[in-house]
Amino acid sequence: MRTSSLRPALLAILPICLVAATATPVIAAGHGPARPPAWTATWAAAPHAPVPGNDFDGPNWSVPGFTDTTIRQVVRSSAGGSQVRIRLSNAYGVRPVRLAGASIARSGPGASVRPGTARTVRFGRDTEATVPAGGSLASDPVDLRVSPLESLTVTLYFAEFTGPATFHQDGLTTTYRAAGDHRDDAGAAAFAGETSRSRYFLTGVDVAGEPGARGVVVAFGDSITDGHGTRADADNRYPDQLAERSATGKRPVAVVNAGIGGNKLLADSPCYGDRATARFGRDALDQPGVGAVVVLEGVNDIGAGGYPDFGCGASPTARTADLVRAHRTLIRAAHQRGIRIIGATVTPMKNFTGYYDPDKERVRDELNRWIRTGGEYDAVVDLDRLLADPHDPDALRAEFDFGDGLHLNDAGADAIAAAVFRVLARAA
Repeated sequence: MRTSSLRPALLAILPICLVAATATPVIAAGHGPARPPAWTATWAAAPHAPVPGNDFDGPNWSVPGFTDTTIRQVVRSSAGGSQVRIRLSNAYGVRPVRLAGASIARSGPGASVRPGTARTVRFGRDTEATVPAGGSLASDPVDLRVSPLESLTVTLYFAEFTGPATFHQDGLTTTYRAAGDHRDDAGAAAFAGETSRSRYFLTGVDVAGEPGARGVVVAFGDSITDGHGTRADADNRYPDQLAERSATGKRPVAVVNAGIGGNKLLADSPCYGDRATARFGRDALDQPGVGAVVVLEGVNDIGAGGYPDFGCGASPTARTADLVRAHRTLIRAAHQRGIRIIGATVTPMKNFTGYYDPDKERVRDELNRWIRTGGEYDAVVDLDRLLADPHDPDALRAEFDFGDGLHLNDAGADAIAAAVFRVLARAA
């Protein structure tokens, strides 16, 4: 493992997961003025450009956008606090988005919220806000006590046409919409029948104050990190299960998911997000309180290498040297910010249609060998060996297979979470 890059600040990281503490108090000692909250990301979704729905990911509302529409989105916290805020993105918008109002509450069943828990979300003390085209916006602090692993419902009302919506396609959690302004509804009746499993404009929820987490681990990657193959509405993606392990520890940390299905290290895609090297700063290193990042990227560069453009961008044939260079770019960026970075080997792909041939497998093997032995990542999680069929190491174990030879079921995601947790604990 790399040791020369361990700065003194990184040696004081948490015993569980190598993350720098975020211990600044919300209120200054004595009777002085309040300090700005020290925010910790408790949930995140990586944004990308609007695209039409499809058979693989399901329908979504990103391309038409919204007018006189209320959207309800349920998130699960990975860490607690006494204050909360939301973050919105219009990174891929072609016009400013006018938000007429927003609220946050503890979730009830479905689209309902628990009575008496809804809080108005303000931006610069105003209930309305404008998210500029290409920009983002964080709300003011909201006094709402949040517990680890608690479900929260964020309600957004757009009175004016938004234009196409910056979104996250494979959200795996039901999102609800209703015509008109229903931000104050505690019940779910107005939202019946209007659902998707994507995220719209909402890219982060942060917490501050007690009980607090001791930092943030960002899971950065493609559809395996994003959770494709795990059960919808069950929070069984590997980062979710890693958060559950952390929450039961003595010094819990937050875990947020910065995966995008189909994402690549080397190529931008209008369907699957900016290339990993381009989005790494925004989606991983800029998360409030981040102290460590786990990188699992490369399978789509290798498996889809050589594909023509079917509408989601061309996939040039991947070469090992180019993939290693991209990983090094991520490592340098993290170390420049004093952030630990853990590399995960690329998982087996033999039985995923179109992704396997001997040349592609050779590149996967070469990249994994470099990740394991190159000594440039601060630690390594060897998912290739963990998930491989013992009788055919190029293929995924049957008990972890969602059914397509590449994506993981709940048990496979849990196996990754356990492995990442062990590596983080050993390296502390």
